[in-house]
Amino acid sequence: MATILALTTGWTLLVAAVGAVVLWRFRRRSLRITMIVAALAPMAGALAAVLQSVRAMFISEHDSWVVLWTLAFAALLGLAMSVLLGHWVAVGSRDVGRRLRHLGTSYEPTEGAGGVVPAELATLRDELEMTRKKLAASHQRERALETSRRELVAFMSHDLRTPLAGLRAVSEGLEDGVIDDVPGALRQMRSTVDRMTGLVDDLFELSRLSTAPPPRRRSAVSLRELAEDVAGENSEHARAEGVQLSVSTPCDDDRLAVQGDPDELTRAVTNLVGNAIRHTSAGGTVTLTVDRELDGRVRLAVTDGCGGIPAADLERVFDVGWRGDEQRTPDVGGGGLGLAIARGVVESHDGKIAVSNVDGGCAFEIDLPPVLAGRVE
Repeated sequence: MATILALTTGWTLLVAAVGAVVLWRFRRRSLRITMIVAALAPMAGALAAVLQSVRAMFISEHDSWVVLWTLAFAALLGLAMSVLLGHWVAVGSRDVGRRLRHLGTSYEPTEGAGGVVPAELATLRDELEMTRKKLAASHQRERALETSRRELVAFMSHDLRTPLAGLRAVSEGLEDGVIDDVPGALRQMRSTVDRMTGLVDDLFELSRLSTAPPPRRRSAVSLRELAEDVAGENSEHARAEGVQLSVSTPCDDDRLAVQGDPDELTRAVTNLVGNAIRHTSAGGTVTLTVDRELDGRVRLAVTDGCGGIPAADLERVFDVGWRGDEQRTPDVGGGGLGLAIARGVVESHDGKIAVSNVDGGCAFEIDLPPVLAGRVE
């Protein structure tokens, strides 16, 4: 028994050494070959040990043939299974490699490999697909932002060129003495400068919101009172446009408090109200509605009578520089930044803003989380 054990150990170690050398030589080849070598090496070691035992007459001829046939069939079975497993691994590896190469050149989905692949490779393939989707979405957002930047530069250039030309004409008229109403010309110049200052302020605010600055000190703010204040400040504008401006709030004493910066929230709501008044025809109505949802969140809605927004433009309403007017004229007001600023303010307060068409107009809705604790200002 000791001799058999020693011979078996010796032949096994020898075959293992030869198998290791073969694996090392084929380490840069296909994984299928290395798997076949790894499956056949134990069979070869057992076969060598049995043959040595037969030669040393430790095993009878009958028993040796039984063992040899058993090892032969086991070797065939191991070879078949290693080939099948190697095929699965090779197919999965090629599929992963194809996805990696495709990921560096395109963001379009690729066709998956047919057949069965190991779970580890299938998981890796799914991770690559998720990465592709994230990169595709990021690439699409980048392209949309680039398009918005180009539109913004073009639109702002137009919005600034017209008042600058007007200022130049008035200043030259004053310099040449051809303008009789000097006070009126000065008032016109001041009005033009104020409009240009508003455009610059909008650009600065949008830049501040886009660069994600450290949050300002925030406190509890009553959206009920904020809506009433904004309505009061814009009442003269509404009256001049022939638009009725009203506020609708709950009948209870709920002050509808949210946590935020009062100046930023006031600017966002003012932009929405000013936009609604500007696009509502004379005789129409703009309504501010503030209420609390069932989940505790506070909702502020601005409903106008603009006649509705085309379905194709609903997704672009909050884009930087977008304006629904076919002709951009300086008297329309703003630079197409008001809604983008409103979205930036709401999102910086962990809220959501959306727009939808209603009967005769559209409704802009802001959802903000309720205040947990603090003093309502």
